[in-house]
Amino acid sequence: MVEDDLALVKEAAAREGRPESEYFREAFHLVALRTRRWGEDWDIPELDFGHPVTAEEIDRAVKDGVAGAE
Repeated sequence: MVEDDLALVKEAAAREGRPESEYFREAFHLVALRTRRWGEDWDIPELDFGHPVTAEEIDRAVKDGVAGAE
């Protein structure tokens, strides 16, 4: 499996004209981000609409937002 992955990296590097080392640096960076932990709780606001929000309400809000952006 590792050999297959390495072959894919080599193919991508040749195709895109990038050094293989860039792919490895990018992979290490992604692993570092994925394993990062924060010591404090995040301050994410909690929204209260007075009732559970349904999938239909979310779909309608997204469609309205997309239509308004066009």
